[in-house]
Amino acid sequence: VTSIGGSGAEVTRNVYGSWYHNADMHIPAKYGIHQVIGDTAGPAGMMMGLRSIPAYMHICKRMESRCPNAILLNHSNPMAPIMRALHKYSSITSIGICHGVQGGIAAAAQLLDVPAGELECRWIGTNHYYWFTAVCHHGHDLLPELMKRTREQTAPEAHAMSADLSAAYGHRIVYPDDGHIIEFYPFAAQVSGQQALPYALAESARNHGYDAAQPMPERQPASSQVRAEFLTEYARILDAVELPERLDDGIHGEGLARLISAIARGRRQVCILNLANGSAIPNLPASAEVEVEAVTETAGARALTMGEAPHVLKGILEKRFVWQELVADAAVKGDRNAALQALLIDEMAIPPRQAELMLGELLSASADLLPKFSQPSGCPVQSARALLP
Repeated sequence: VTSIGGSGAEVTRNVYGSWYHNADMHIPAKYGIHQVIGDTAGPAGMMMGLRSIPAYMHICKRMESRCPNAILLNHSNPMAPIMRALHKYSSITSIGICHGVQGGIAAAAQLLDVPAGELECRWIGTNHYYWFTAVCHHGHDLLPELMKRTREQTAPEAHAMSADLSAAYGHRIVYPDDGHIIEFYPFAAQVSGQQALPYALAESARNHGYDAAQPMPERQPASSQVRAEFLTEYARILDAVELPERLDDGIHGEGLARLISAIARGRRQVCILNLANGSAIPNLPASAEVEVEAVTETAGARALTMGEAPHVLKGILEKRFVWQELVADAAVKGDRNAALQALLIDEMAIPPRQAELMLGELLSASADLLPKFSQPSGCPVQSARALLP
């Protein structure tokens, strides 16, 4: 399951392309916000969080009464708001798992022509949005060479914007996937339509299931036939599973098996995880959700020291942490004003009155999954189909 509660379907294995996520993309487009993936930031990232977090809180409440010492492992997006809600509102130990940093290390290794497993790296950031602060190979500092090659070599089409941003900041973006990086910048709210998105982002959006030229898909309830088709497909996927070509090395993949084994056996293992910052990055808030190296222990994992965030990156990240906090609070409390504030602090922000209208449409489209959100007087819940062009 890639997104608990995110798609709203009773049976689903992918939120992208679902009816609810399409609403999250089509509605903001009416207001001039043309998103690409929509699972980390922006209006769509917020809505995915508002739908997902209550489901996670329900799971945590059951865990608190039945298995309070168990550890919850989360793979779902939006990773940081979900993790902030879990850490703030539940006593259950929770750990977020992603492969973005691993993919970024592999991309850097390819650019440097060295094996990924031989690089020693440090980085600063939150899920899907981080920068290298150190890259070493056998004791040699390769960060200057990495930046030189980033500036001089032609980046793959899907990484071109990340390369340009890296050159501008003087820090290499770890996970050079433009489809995710665009969510942290205002460019999606500065174009006339999907096809006008810069770089190869229009194609990236279509590849993730959102084609602005296509009408909203029909909303279909999860019938017995849909469930049967899902189970048949799932069985086919399981039958096709084979042993991996290589052992889990912590770089090629998310290292889930290594993580579970290490915690269960009380073995110290360094992993890449999403955790509360604590003092890992000393000049960022202790409650900030960061993706860091961590060492396992029987109680879960502890973040390792990553060093201070450079000044320019610190400012960018602190704004994201506020957004993540607002989304977590809005989801847990059903706080419409916190959701509006999240839209207004986001990089894709539009003027307040338009943002409030957009929020009303977004909440109405997901009203059946957001029972904690009450509609203000004079603004009854409308049919989601009526809200869309």
